[in-house]
Parts: sequence; structure tokens; C-alpha cells
Amino acid sequence: MSRRPGGTPRTYWVAGTAVLLALLFAAAATVTAATGDAGDTGGSGTAARTPALHSPDAGFARDMAVHHQQAVEMSFLVRDRTQDEAVRSLAYDIANTQANQRGMLLGWLDLWGLPKVVAGEPPMSWMGTSGASGASGAGSGHGGHGDGHTAKPGALMPGMATKEELARLEAASGRDAEVLYLQLMTDHHQGGVAMAEGCARQCQTPVEQELAQGMADAQRSELTLMADMLGRRGAAPRG
Repeated sequence: MSRRPGGTPRTYWVAGTAVLLALLFAAAATVTAATGDAGDTGGSGTAARTPALHSPDAGFARDMAVHHQQAVEMSFLVRDRTQDEAVRSLAYDIANTQANQRGMLLGWLDLWGLPKVVAGEPPMSWMGTSGASGASGAGSGHGGHGDGHTAKPGALMPGMATKEELARLEAASGRDAEVLYLQLMTDHHQGGVAMAEGCARQCQTPVEQELAQGMADAQRSELTLMADMLGRRGAAPRG
């Protein structure tokens, strides 16, 4: 593996750069949304439309905030259970990036005057049948890991870990914790990419579409990195 001056592996540096760019874009997107420039069509300085309660824009913000929260939780768990600097650095980057993005998504809901939780709203319903748990279509019906479209039994949304898997991560240490975290986060990112691409296609708020596409691009980069890290530990993503 090629290295940058100072000995940092190039793969880790590239992934870290992608995370930094995502954070910088996220900050700019929040400012744009807060000032009301997004969607302005008449030069009046006010947004053309506020997303509706069950719109893809609002649904994505609610669901991805929950999805991100679990990634933050898993990342803090593994940082306390390994001394491996590569895994700890990745976990730190994921926790910081997704905590910041989660804050943006919840902030947009506040700006739009919409609730963060809607009673009776099924997770992923904003994506339609292609993205909802148990849906027909691509990736559904397999019940396995990492298809990016279907939530496995016991998980709230695609890619999310079950309570039992979180308990296993909490009980693990050393290499076992590293491998399990990388496998769980691979599944998590695959589900997150599918969700983010759904918003990039369906959401109507430009800054949210752009943030969603940035999420998808950054998480794809981290998927490549995590596959490499698993390989170095004699393991592989769950299929």
C-alpha cells in the first residue's frame, strides 16, 4: 500500500479526506438552508416550498437521523474495545461525521416546523416499496446482510444492527471487536447508501439532495476501506 509522507497509508488518507469534505459540505448546506436560499425561485429570499409531513425530504431526515445515531453508538463502543489505531481513527471519523449530519437533519425538521417522530409512520415509507422493510423488488426477500434495501429480522431499517448484534459488539474486545464492528458498519453503510441515493433521487430540497449524494459518495469510499481492513484481519464482509 502506498504511503503519504510521514507514513500514513494512502487508503486511510483518501477516506479521511472524503469524510472531511463531507463535513465541510454539510456545514455549508446547513447555512444555505437556514438562510432560506434553497429552492428560492423568485429572488425573494424565501424557500419556494416547505416539505410536507410525509414527503421524501422529511422522511429521509427522520429516518437517516435514527440510522446515523446507531452508527455513532457502534463507533463509540468499538473505540473502548480496541487499541488498534486504524479502527479507532475510522470509528472517530464516522462518529463525528454522522453526529454532525444527524444534527443537520434534525435542524432542517425544526426549520420546516415538522416533527422528528411521526406516530404510525413505517420506517422507509418515504422511499416507497423499493426501500421499505419487507418490500418487494431489488434486494428484498433474502433476509441476509448488506443488501442495502431490506431490514433483516430484528432491525429497524436496512443495514441497522439488531439488539443482539449490539450486545455482541459490547461484549467483544481486541480483534473480535474490530472484525464485528467492520462487518456491522459495512452492513450499516450499505443500507445508508441506499437511503441516501433514494433521497438524492426523490427529495425536492436541493441542499438535502446534495447532502444525501455526498453521504452516499463518502460511505462508498469507507466501504472500500473497511473491506481492506477486514482483509488484513483475515475476515470479509458478511454476504
